[in-house]
Amino acid sequence: MKDLKEKTIRGGLARLMAQAADFCLRLGSLMVLARLLDPKDFGLVGMVTAFTGVLILLRDFGLSAAAIQHTSVTEDQLSNLFWINVLVGMLLALLLVATAPAVAAFYHEPRLRAVSAALSLSFLFNAVGIQHGAMLQRQMRFAALAVINTISLMLSIAFAIGAAVAGFGYWALVAMTVSGPLMASIGFWMVAGWIPGPPRRRTGIRSMIRFGGTITLGGLVVYVATNFEKVLLGRYWGADAIGLYGRAFQLVNIPTANLNGAAGEVAFTALSRLQNDGDRLRRYFLRGYCLVLAMTVPLTLLCALFSADVVQVFLGAKWSAAAPIFRFLAPTILVFAIANPLSWLLLALGLVKRQLQMGLAIAPTMIVSYVIGLPFGPRGVAFAYSTVMLLWLFPLIAWAVHGTAISFRDILVTACKPLACGMVAAGFALAVRVAYGHVLSPLPRFALESGVLLATFLVMLLFVAGQKALYVDLVRGLMKRPSLEEKSLVTA
Repeated sequence: MKDLKEKTIRGGLARLMAQAADFCLRLGSLMVLARLLDPKDFGLVGMVTAFTGVLILLRDFGLSAAAIQHTSVTEDQLSNLFWINVLVGMLLALLLVATAPAVAAFYHEPRLRAVSAALSLSFLFNAVGIQHGAMLQRQMRFAALAVINTISLMLSIAFAIGAAVAGFGYWALVAMTVSGPLMASIGFWMVAGWIPGPPRRRTGIRSMIRFGGTITLGGLVVYVATNFEKVLLGRYWGADAIGLYGRAFQLVNIPTANLNGAAGEVAFTALSRLQNDGDRLRRYFLRGYCLVLAMTVPLTLLCALFSADVVQVFLGAKWSAAAPIFRFLAPTILVFAIANPLSWLLLALGLVKRQLQMGLAIAPTMIVSYVIGLPFGPRGVAFAYSTVMLLWLFPLIAWAVHGTAISFRDILVTACKPLACGMVAAGFALAVRVAYGHVLSPLPRFALESGVLLATFLVMLLFVAGQKALYVDLVRGLMKRPSLEEKSLVTA
């Protein structure tokens, strides 16, 4: 594993570049579609996706993660995992079609029947490509994954914008949701070059199924806890309310999902290889953790301090009611940036039961908070959501790292520097806003605010907090000529 560091750095760069492209594409598509469609269009599709999100968690039953985490996987095991995924995808598609009348009746919205039936196709399209994507990830072919994901996203966005311009309304969002998995699965098959064999008995996949099942159950609990508020808002406040809340939530989630996704695939794969080497695992994890926080802290502060300008620039004037919702949700960007990487550690070490227990502990408190905030509408729910996440942050950190090579102090020390740099940068940005913001329109004002905040943060991080050596080492790793690949890292 002498070249694991090089593979991790290069893979991380490939994923980071892909996620940067993903971020720009998603943000750009949101800006365009928010101006072509109305809040109610987003709300209608959001009503269904609040339910389909639960099914999405079941679509691969955690088997892709199981295939990556195991030290060795045979051809027969991969084939069996593929056919299980296809079967699960078919069952989920049929389940969504069967429950479409109930979803429409729950929201008192008959149009949701057709929307649910159309969205069911995404489960079939995704199922046939899950194991091919997992194979590429296991082989650390992150550049190929990056290209496939970026192209499939670009095509799905093009379909959505074309449909919106043609006047298809909310069907444009349906087209985007369905076409993305189809394009990605086609790309995975073409690049992986693997054709699954027939299913066989006694291939030794029971442990993988248990591992994947526990991951799926844990993800299901967390999903219900973090998305049940959308169901409540849609049911009691209507499509407009869920449209506003959903777009504010999407703006908050885009940087979190992209940054965690960029590092998560690479980190999970690398840490899985190091699960029996505590010292190296600790070094790798803390370095990746530091990088994620360095990218997330300034985004959190930018969203929290200048939410009105963010909404005005990216969504447009007709979405101004989403600004206070967005401001209340902004702290969750930092919470998830601190907490999400801990899942890399737990999965790589096989501690999936602990992850499930953590989800079961936090879910009831979050659901209760939604009920308390619901009478106050989307703003009340957003405030309740952020409050509970902030209260749970430190207990979750201590619980996650207990008994591992990472200590609670390691997490705090790693987080302190980017947080301190962020606070200083936020002070400079606010001062500039007070001095010059009143004479500028939203776009140049936001450019000035974000430019000052990001530039100040970067200077503080590199030269005051002493992080320059870390990034110099990363650049040297990228410039170094790659060594021969070790077969142990790419064995399927």
